[in-house]
Amino acid sequence: MVGGVLKGALGMGAPLLAVPVLALFFSVPFAVCMFVMPNLVSNAQQLFQYRSSIPRGPLAWLFAAGGGLGALIGSFALDGLPTDFLKLTVAEIVAAYILARLLKPALAIAPQGGTLLAGPVGTFAGFLQGAAGISAPISVTFLSALHLQRQPFIATIAIFFIALGLVQLPTLVLIGLLDGQTLILSCAAIIPLLAGMRLGDAIIQRAKPIWFERAIISVLVLMALILGGSVWI
Repeated sequence: MVGGVLKGALGMGAPLLAVPVLALFFSVPFAVCMFVMPNLVSNAQQLFQYRSSIPRGPLAWLFAAGGGLGALIGSFALDGLPTDFLKLTVAEIVAAYILARLLKPALAIAPQGGTLLAGPVGTFAGFLQGAAGISAPISVTFLSALHLQRQPFIATIAIFFIALGLVQLPTLVLIGLLDGQTLILSCAAIIPLLAGMRLGDAIIQRAKPIWFERAIISVLVLMALILGGSVWI
């Protein structure tokens, strides 16, 4: 539900919070599988809500296509990498995202350059999503550097995450990571996520975005430290 609050307010952030917490108590593969259905449903809902704000041109679709390819490769990597390595990777990805958010004002990509980079960047981000359940250090930083407004940003990231989910779902089933019980739990997780999204959307209408982002950064710092520490202890 807390992840849904972040998603509703900012258009992203649910996996950033939920995956490290789930990985801390269970495992990275379980955390990734748990978020497949909430990822698909929540982004489909936001894409429908902001469908009129999809940026013109091929950028969003190239970004999503690259993401789907990367998610396919990353899902197979998820099945073969050690648990501690995956946990440490998630912690490092979260730390990289925090650093990128702090340096965000210095990042800027021209629209033409963004179109050229969309496919390769999407592929790398999709790989991170497939292998560790988190792509925000790459996907969100890339879109932020394009200086998209909130609604086009949410529409673009929703298309990207839907592409990832459509690839992840059958792939994780095929390689045996997403079994029937986990799929049921993943579907059940949709309910608190959507509830949190409604709350997050209401909060962002009343609060200054800068304070909300600072709260996110604080939570993520704590999660990265706990998750990374669980590997070394």
